[in-house]
Amino acid sequence: MARLGTGIGWRPEIADVVEGMPGIEWVEAVSENLCPGHLPDSLLRLRERGVTVVPHGVSLGLGGAERPDAGRLAALAERALLLGSPLVTEHIAFVRAGGVLTASPPLEAGHLLPVPRTRDALDVLCENVRIAQDALPVPLAVENIAALVSWPDEELTEGQFLYELADRTGVRLLIDVANLHTNHVNLGADPADALAELPLEAIAYVHVAGGFERDGVWHDSHAHPVPRPVLDILTDLASRVAPPGVLLERDENFPDGDELRGEVEAIRVAVEKGRASRPAATGGRASGTAATPDRAPHPSGSGSGATDDAVRQRLGLAQAALLSALVAGTPVPEGFDRVRMGVQARALAGKRADVVGRVAPELPVILGARYRPAFLAYAQGCPMTGGYRRDALDFVAHLLRTVPGEIEDPGVRRELREWWLERSGPVPRSTRPGARLARATRRVLLRR
Repeated sequence: MARLGTGIGWRPEIADVVEGMPGIEWVEAVSENLCPGHLPDSLLRLRERGVTVVPHGVSLGLGGAERPDAGRLAALAERALLLGSPLVTEHIAFVRAGGVLTASPPLEAGHLLPVPRTRDALDVLCENVRIAQDALPVPLAVENIAALVSWPDEELTEGQFLYELADRTGVRLLIDVANLHTNHVNLGADPADALAELPLEAIAYVHVAGGFERDGVWHDSHAHPVPRPVLDILTDLASRVAPPGVLLERDENFPDGDELRGEVEAIRVAVEKGRASRPAATGGRASGTAATPDRAPHPSGSGSGATDDAVRQRLGLAQAALLSALVAGTPVPEGFDRVRMGVQARALAGKRADVVGRVAPELPVILGARYRPAFLAYAQGCPMTGGYRRDALDFVAHLLRTVPGEIEDPGVRRELREWWLERSGPVPRSTRPGARLARATRRVLLRR
């Protein structure tokens, strides 16, 4: 794997800081936030300086029961070619469920949810990864995710699951050490055990991020400083293998440039500390090759064939039941921790409110202090069925249609209606005086 070096997640809010940060050799940008015809000037300037840009996808849902969407794959491939990227990355997660496969309403999580570490789920994931690899012009790396809940009756540890995935598909691994810490706190998974079981030669690069603990639950927020335990896991990893790249992720609550530079420097120090403790001899862990962990034999041999649709349907039904409990208030499936499910459901609703507020920043302005409680009440009974922009439109339509008593101010209702009309059509409404007069006349006539 080509060396990437030290990097940082590029976000519009810190674009100027990233451009001026010394020692940054590469950046990662969320693929879905990039418009091929209108790349940010900051990213273009970085590319002109020779800084590598890696597109990082968040919506493929490679761990879902459905095969990957061709349109999403094409979009990821387009961005890789446009940026001249050496690889692209995605997640080992599912993000949607339901639909034709399960004969149930389609649901969107708006979040990365854990895949059960079972043989069925591994078979589906491996086939989905192969489909993605065939559609992409550059190598694919997939990331382990953080989880608040665990599936019952899992058959593999996280390390075994990742090892078999890499072994059967040749996919690279993006190891997030912050997510290993999250799963240690929330699920009791030992980060050292997971690292010991990984095929270290498959690591493409490493993510480092911050979070916070509340009531015994670790939240992988990407909005807080990187804590010491996460840096210690990074040092452990670097003592086993030289990671081709290490990157700081920060998605919100951005600190000033000095603090960001300090976090990047702390990451460099942690890697150097691990490198200094690495055995000098070649071979084994020092060369980046992990000892093969104990693995149960795969019942279907190499597992290289197509996955049976019945397997996909079983996985789809299980994922739909879990997601429906989280976003639609249906009963919690048997075997899941009900308290943790409640924490996850509230976290998903809160994230929806936050992201919709960023996607449609006019709504918190129009509604003021009523925005968040109104959105959380809406989220309880209205699952997300499309992206966040669709969610914003559905939320406003819900307010205008079903809860007139909550929006008594006619000025607020008028602003919401104008906002919805402006954005719900295929193209923005005309601002020509004749068109505006026609709309005003129509409103007057409709009120009679």
